[in-house]
Amino acid sequence: MTSKAATTNRPPQALIADDDSGILRFLANRCTQLGFEVQTAANGLNAILLAARTQPDVLIVDVNMPEVDGLAVCERLLKSDSKPRGIIVVTANPRPEITRWCESVGAFQVRKGVDLWDGVRIALTDMFPDLVLKAIPDDKSQAPMKWERPRVLLIDGHHEPARILANRLQKNGVDALIAGDATRAIQLAANEEPRVIILDFPMVTGDPYYLIAQLRNSPKTDHVPIFVTSGRRVSETIEANLRREVRGRPGATHFFVNSFGAHELFRELQKYCAFTLPIASA
Repeated sequence: MTSKAATTNRPPQALIADDDSGILRFLANRCTQLGFEVQTAANGLNAILLAARTQPDVLIVDVNMPEVDGLAVCERLLKSDSKPRGIIVVTANPRPEITRWCESVGAFQVRKGVDLWDGVRIALTDMFPDLVLKAIPDDKSQAPMKWERPRVLLIDGHHEPARILANRLQKNGVDALIAGDATRAIQLAANEEPRVIILDFPMVTGDPYYLIAQLRNSPKTDHVPIFVTSGRRVSETIEANLRREVRGRPGATHFFVNSFGAHELFRELQKYCAFTLPIASA
């Protein structure tokens, strides 16, 4: 495959899109070591906007992302002037339909996990053999990536229900952080980069509307999905207020009833926290 870079004597351009900041940094560092000029996007919408501006040679994109998922990003770019010469789709849960889609457009598919970089490197070697063979680092001399499990923040002043949910998440490969009040929740959300925030309503301590506003006003948490759980279905007025946008970002994004919504809660969590092991149905 001949890239645009080969005809302009410039380094090839890579656009990497993933809502997991750890994976994003890891792939960006490795691709930079290989000689790529790298742009990164934390969600699908940003990836589309960046691609229109930079016209990357290769797109490395996660499937499950907020706002616009990875396959939708690819389809949008394949129909535009920003069409990349190569696409690498990464996913924690390689479903058959994803495999079929990649085969239909000639994209590489790589599974997330400890072998993520090996898969990405093989795909890049196929696309850019001269560059990669000259610049490829000796992986044996580098420390392996510290592979982190996805994290969920539970905001619940009731200790026992939070502990039970945390244990169930732990068994399925997801680490749970527990905050009993708004102050602790804001601190953990800013420092621990959770994939999802689960807020028990009504709060034992603190104002949920204030909490959501604070989370949406921080660039570290403005994009994190907020799930609301409650003992019974909240009224339409309360739901509308919890969903209210803050600085153009939605407030609460999903609502679940504790008594019979566990299956739906875990199924939705799997979209954001799927790792090498899927989350089991409750």
